[in-house]
Amino acid sequence: MDTNNYSKTALILVDPFNDFLSEGGKLYHAAKETVEGISLVQNLKKLIEGARERKIQIIYAPHHHTAKGDYLNWKFLSPSHKGSKNVVLFEENSWGAEFHPELQPQSGDLIAQNHWTASGFANTDLDFLLRIHNIDHIMIAGMRANTCIDSTARYGVELGYHVTLIKDGIGAFNWEEIRVTVEITFPNYGHAMLTTEEFINTPK
Repeated sequence: MDTNNYSKTALILVDPFNDFLSEGGKLYHAAKETVEGISLVQNLKKLIEGARERKIQIIYAPHHHTAKGDYLNWKFLSPSHKGSKNVVLFEENSWGAEFHPELQPQSGDLIAQNHWTASGFANTDLDFLLRIHNIDHIMIAGMRANTCIDSTARYGVELGYHVTLIKDGIGAFNWEEIRVTVEITFPNYGHAMLTTEEFINTPK
């Protein structure tokens, strides 16, 4: 990454919710294998700490906090929305919709408006927040590799941002979802990939 451009760089954390990342979360059983397998929470902590040390802007891009019935009358439902009819994920005012306790925002961090589907950009103020802070490089990490991460990264490229994927900073419901994202989809549109350690080892 361009180490002379930290003032124009943001780390975007997508959906670091308890429902995904904490024991007892509604989706933890599905994500556990990869979340624990790559030490995702620990890697995200390292990324956040490294970003703070380099004065890189941190932005949270959270999913909509849902309530029963939110998706009942949608004209076209995605498979994930259909599942939300029966199980309310990231439920408003719930522990599951809170950020993981080790990944809490601090003063100076930004929280974008909640996205309803996959992209952190669609129908939110994420693009606005980046532009008013003069940011044109984004690093993306969080959940879930082949849905919200892939959609947010693609949208970022379409909007003209330089997009870096932290390839061991993303979790999924199985290893194949991560493999396809890292080895097939992202390399066809993204600009750079780093591991957590590669980022940590860049000059401060």
